[in-house]
Amino acid sequence: MADTRDSIIELADQLIRDKGYNAFSFKDISNTIGIKTASIHYHFPAKSDLGVAVIREHKQRIERFKNGLAGKTPPEKVKQFLGIYATINAENRICLVGSLGSDFNTIDPHIQNELKRFAGLVLELLTGILEEGKKKKVFAFDTPARTKALLIITSITAAIPLSRLTGRADFDAVRKTILDDLKPKKQ
Repeated sequence: MADTRDSIIELADQLIRDKGYNAFSFKDISNTIGIKTASIHYHFPAKSDLGVAVIREHKQRIERFKNGLAGKTPPEKVKQFLGIYATINAENRICLVGSLGSDFNTIDPHIQNELKRFAGLVLELLTGILEEGKKKKVFAFDTPARTKALLIITSITAAIPLSRLTGRADFDAVRKTILDDLKPKKQ
């Protein structure tokens, strides 16, 4: 049963990031996986339950990612953080926050609240990395670390769909600029 549940969550994640939350149904999942919609309802009585489960899976991934950063330098941590978005871009998807954020006003309050917590977790992670880098003098920036983290997340998430229109090289240019802007300026 756990395998079916995990398969449903994985496919829902793909559908949310490919089509948007409002553009898929349990029928789409049942047709793809080859199970009855009743089987999906067994695990997720409502679509909002499935949406919350997808976000919680992403929260677990971020926690595992965070644990995997132990012992790395702040520049390595930022590179790996941006690497998440590079993977999303290479897969021709958008990030979960970007997808659900665009549907925010039309999704269930439970999903909204879980999405806010997930976005807060991502923001907190990057803010901590930036603070550590500034303290160790490997990063230099004038704005508060949280504001810098917001600017980085906003830039990299917006670069994904925009580079679909302007060319993939533009995504790489944005990522490189983010990294270069963090380096202390030579006097």
